[in-house]
Amino acid sequence: MNEIVLHNYFRSSTSYRVRIALAMKGIDYRYAAHHLRHGEHRGEAYLSVNPQGLVPALVWSDGTMIAQSMAIMEFLDETVPEPPLLPADAHGRARVRMLSQMIACEIHPVNNLRILNALKERYGADDAEVGAWFRHWVNATFEPLEKMLSERPQTGVFCHGDTPGMADICLVAQVANNKRFDVDMTPYPVIQRINDACMELEAFRKAAPMNQPDAE
Repeated sequence: MNEIVLHNYFRSSTSYRVRIALAMKGIDYRYAAHHLRHGEHRGEAYLSVNPQGLVPALVWSDGTMIAQSMAIMEFLDETVPEPPLLPADAHGRARVRMLSQMIACEIHPVNNLRILNALKERYGADDAEVGAWFRHWVNATFEPLEKMLSERPQTGVFCHGDTPGMADICLVAQVANNKRFDVDMTPYPVIQRINDACMELEAFRKAAPMNQPDAE
């Protein structure tokens, strides 16, 4: 079998998600860094791996390339079932996917680095305006997310019950991004509590941005 390779960038929240999932499942891999701010993900070498030129991309031991963090996590859950990232029951899986996608599909796409860069390059936004944009879209989803987590009995120590899963992975990666843009977490005590509980776990700490070989 060939080695497993994760093409990623230490600060990328989507890369962070996959690193957590790999760590939770105890999967060893080679870390391939691509500096997004230097444009390394747009070079021919990386485009030959992932034509979309985005991180992360996981190259499995059989040579299969899988891009998109949510697809990667579901692949890992089906390939290496323990510990599971999704609950065993259909209702639970739907809830965890819903919570995950609130972050992955509602916050991340409009706060992605290439979108933030476009605000500056196309519309002349300064750093303060970019920060305000970032915080606006975080708050637009964190407000209902906080409500759903605080009012539903399925919430436990973590987003769904008392074991961490896909929703917690997405939440932690987003909270890490929030710190860079000074998002006020005071209105979100349940989200903060879950984040803190996750960061007590080795897999989450091991995968954290500042613990990666390309951290700066």
